[in-house]
Amino acid sequence: MRVALVQLAASVDSAANRELVTERLEALEPGAHDLVVLPEASMHDFGSPEHDLASHAEPLDGPFVQLLAEQARRLRATIVAGMFETTDDLPLNTLVVLGPGGDLRATYRKIHLYDSFGYRESDRLRAGSIEPVTVDVPHGGGATTTVGLMTCYDLRFPELARALVDRGAELLLAPAAWVAGDGKLHHWRTLLAARAIENVVPVAAAAQGGDRYTGHSLVVDALGSIVAEGGAGEDDLVTTRLDADDLTRARDVNPSLQNRRMGDAAGGRDA
Repeated sequence: MRVALVQLAASVDSAANRELVTERLEALEPGAHDLVVLPEASMHDFGSPEHDLASHAEPLDGPFVQLLAEQARRLRATIVAGMFETTDDLPLNTLVVLGPGGDLRATYRKIHLYDSFGYRESDRLRAGSIEPVTVDVPHGGGATTTVGLMTCYDLRFPELARALVDRGAELLLAPAAWVAGDGKLHHWRTLLAARAIENVVPVAAAAQGGDRYTGHSLVVDALGSIVAEGGAGEDDLVTTRLDADDLTRARDVNPSLQNRRMGDAAGGRDA
C-alpha cells in the first residue's frame, strides 16, 4: 500500500485552510497513492486556549469534508484528516475517512483529550465515545488493509492501540498536532515506536509542523524502526510503501501477540 503523509501548519482561518489543503493535495498525482493522511485539526487549528472552537466547527457534510471528498475522487485514494465536528454542545475532535469514491467511510472521535502539560483540551472539546475504530483501505490488486485510527494524545494510552490490533488493524494511523516543547520530539518518536513494537504493527503519523508543533511526520515499521520521517517545518511530504509480507515476517520473528497470557484476545482471565 502506497502511503503519503501531508505535513502542514493550519491556522484559525478555515477558508485559508481549505485553500492550503487543496494546494497540498493538488500537488499529488492521481493514482500515485492509496492512502493520504493529513494532520489532526487540518480543518481549523486549535488556536489560543481562549479561541472559540465551537463557532468554527463543521458538520460532516460541511465544506471541509466536501473538499476532501472531491480530492479523494480525483486522487483515487482514501484520505484521512482531522476536523472539529459540530454537536449540540462542545464540538468533537474528529478524524474523517473519505474513500476513493468520495464516500465517508468512517469517523473517529478522539477518545483521550489533551488535558496535560498545562493544557486543557476538554475545556473546548468533548471526548468521543470509547469505541476503537478500524476501516478497510483498498489498494492494488483488489487487496485491502485494515487501518486503526488514533489521534495525537491517544498515543500515550497503549490500551487503545492494542484494542485496534485486536480488531484486526494491520496499520495504525495517528494524525496529530503534537505541541512542541522540551522533550516532546523525543516523546513523539518514542511513543510511536513503542506502539509499533508492542503490537508488531506499522504506525504512520501525519503531524502539524511550524513554530507551535513538533512536526516530524513519520512512519515506523512493525519492528519499531523509523523508515521515513519529515522535518519540523510547515510544508513536508512523507511517502512510503507498506508491504503486507513485511508485517507477516515481523510477526514470525516476534510472535509476541500470540504469546500473550493476559487480555481478552489471549483468553486472559480464564487462562
